[in-house]
Amino acid sequence: MSIVTTPDRAPVRAWLPTMMALAAIWGCSFLFISVGVRELHPLYLALGRVICGSVALLVILAIKRESLPREPRIWAHTFVLGAIGSAIPWTLFGYGEQRVPSLLAGIWNGITPLVVLPVAVLVFRTEKFTVQRVLGLLVGFAGMMVVLGAWNLEGGADLVGQVLCMTAAVFYGIAVPYQKRFVAGSKLSGTALSASLLLCATIQLAVVAPIVTGGLPPAPWSLSPEVIGSVVALGALGSGIAFVLSLRNIRLIGASMSSMVTYLMPIFAIIVGVLVLDEHLTWYQPVGALVVLCGVAVSQGVLRAGAIKRKARVEPSAAPVP
Repeated sequence: MSIVTTPDRAPVRAWLPTMMALAAIWGCSFLFISVGVRELHPLYLALGRVICGSVALLVILAIKRESLPREPRIWAHTFVLGAIGSAIPWTLFGYGEQRVPSLLAGIWNGITPLVVLPVAVLVFRTEKFTVQRVLGLLVGFAGMMVVLGAWNLEGGADLVGQVLCMTAAVFYGIAVPYQKRFVAGSKLSGTALSASLLLCATIQLAVVAPIVTGGLPPAPWSLSPEVIGSVVALGALGSGIAFVLSLRNIRLIGASMSSMVTYLMPIFAIIVGVLVLDEHLTWYQPVGALVVLCGVAVSQGVLRAGAIKRKARVEPSAAPVP
């Protein structure tokens, strides 16, 4: 995450195709998770993802002739971020998608900005509440209850799966302000910081996964091509190339505008879930998703009661890597 001022009117053709590509890559991540957990334990799926992502970013660092962080303080914070921003949420999404459709996991990922704000205000003191932001949070919370179908909860796998995906998004929401508070001021490139984060997550999952699962992962040659491709896509695309594309957009249009990819990701998650996996939604889930996104838009100042303020703003990007 970076703190970047919005540049002067970059042409739409320069950034819109990149934003659509990012939304597609990150939106399709939930499809790849759903395919991956068919043959891999969620912990080993997350481990394969961070390994592939680490390799991709290390290659990019080598091409750019940049080095990894050398300060112990930075490594300490990236170790925390590796857990709360990658290892834990990616594992939780894996567990969740054993119980619910991938498109529903994509919808839950959209609540992340709603979590970022109260954590940033109450825990890290990097933001302040306003009437508009509180209103956005209330609208978003109402949308979450609609997605859950709170009037008709009977427990079971569906409820457990939704709670797991919601908890994963909460961890994303904690990671964003943590990164702003402790890491964003570093002079290191985002690529170097992300590579160190994924390396830390790799170490964490490599230690925890065998203990929790009670065994080693299956041999790569025993997995189907679909699962292997999903792991590589999650890591190399979703955690490697997509990050480079995201940085490009942040430089072109600023972090605040770049975070609008958050609104597009659930759309792609729903489309590929329906077309590729033949998944189905109940009527209230997309309706709730729209209410959540409206709450996000209100809390971030995209929807305003009155004229839109035309001035550059300085904000952190609120679009996590799913």
